[in-house]
Amino acid sequence: MPLVVLALVVLVFWPRAAWADELSGVQLFQNHCAGCHVNGGNILRRSKTLKLEALEANGITSPGAIATIAAQGRGQMSGYAAVLGDGGAEAVAAYVWAQAQAGWPKA
Repeated sequence: MPLVVLALVVLVFWPRAAWADELSGVQLFQNHCAGCHVNGGNILRRSKTLKLEALEANGITSPGAIATIAAQGRGQMSGYAAVLGDGGAEAVAAYVWAQAQAGWPKA
């Protein structure tokens, strides 16, 4: 069991996953964001969801703003630039923005 936990920690926190560049925004979101932001929600802070109304209320009005937060972090959320890889923050941001515009339809 401890080996499984160690493997999961390495996968989640590895500073530069070699495969990250090849993953789409959807895949990156599922791998690194969905744990806290299931269907655009937020399991830790209800007011900090990825729903359009909450994004706009928090001054996040573009995919670029989302990419900056994904890469650098904000408030209690850490930055994920190293994990997401080159272009990963932008790919995740494009996916999040599109989902927010569509009302986060359930998969």
